Amino acid sequence: MGCESIFYTVFITLSVAAITYNIIISTNAPLKQGFPGPDTTNNPISSSSHIFSVDPIIKMPHRKSSPSNKRLFHTAVTASNSVYNTWQCRVMYYWFKKFRNEPGSEMGGFTRILHSGRPDKYMDEIPTFVADPLPPGMDQGYIVLNRPWAFVQWLKKANIEEEYILMAEPDHIIVKPIPNLTKGGLGVAFPFFYIEPKKYESTLRKFFPEDKGPITNIDPIGNSPVIISKASLKKIAPTWMNVSLAMKKDPEADKAFGWVLEMYAYAVASAFHDVSNILYKDFMIQPPWDLEVGKKFIIHYTYGCDYDMKGKLTYGKIGEWRFDKRSYESTPPPKNLPLPPAGVPESVVTLVKMVNEATANIPNWET
Repeated sequence: MGCESIFYTVFITLSVAAITYNIIISTNAPLKQGFPGPDTTNNPISSSSHIFSVDPIIKMPHRKSSPSNKRLFHTAVTASNSVYNTWQCRVMYYWFKKFRNEPGSEMGGFTRILHSGRPDKYMDEIPTFVADPLPPGMDQGYIVLNRPWAFVQWLKKANIEEEYILMAEPDHIIVKPIPNLTKGGLGVAFPFFYIEPKKYESTLRKFFPEDKGPITNIDPIGNSPVIISKASLKKIAPTWMNVSLAMKKDPEADKAFGWVLEMYAYAVASAFHDVSNILYKDFMIQPPWDLEVGKKFIIHYTYGCDYDMKGKLTYGKIGEWRFDKRSYESTPPPKNLPLPPAGVPESVVTLVKMVNEATANIPNWET
């Protein structure tokens, strides 16, 4: 049997077939060695030197040295090499650079964690770490399962200077300098109304046993946006990966959680390691439902914004004016998108103006 087959078999065995409560417990040690990838131990997997066929590449942006009283955090964004993810990452990184050195910022370095397994042509534009994807078929068509596995690789192999990490997503636009919002050893996370641990208690108990405490210990969060200490994330990440894979394999959990399954897995993993979070509603807004930017730090444009020419929302129906990221799955948005009509909320107007500024200033946008 070839090395690739051995790796695939061992990976399946360790990360899916053997995912039980006892395996989840075993992840208390930071980044246990049972995960695929090069290793300096006697792990038989480490003999397959071809597993990481591309060495991860980190290019940290130059930044001014910061006063010692600042608690810098590193911003990390996972992405595929799709056109859809790539243009969002380019816009996000543009605004990260604009605010990184502004007063009030504790934003340190930035990494796009590219889980395609190979470099792309934007390596010189965006600081990037190349991670391997899951073996073919393991994500079962749910590409988000690559996110926790990519974080496991990054945390294990990268030299991350900062002691805190902001986990963000490509469809986030930073609208003002972000301070380190963590306090008292707690993480800080945005609460999602659709993450309801109490509602799914019977399902979640498969992955969060009763001896770990009440189901309310699971915060209504996903992995993003979250600011957390690097030490805590190193404990959480392997459990997050294993729980994600286990949930996807469990028909009841897969049906219950659907497209937010990996978010539930992160919330479970965080609670499993006794990492609680400050639930911070002012972390971000989500147009078109949130109308004003106000004191928020991030615009998350996950929902489509559809309006008639009188400025009335027509959600669920394609509007006479619209901005929806899904309109640009195979090609990036053009420069100078038309602004919304009068009466459309500030949040949507700000979003489109910020996309337009980024596309006007990012080199070689149209090519």
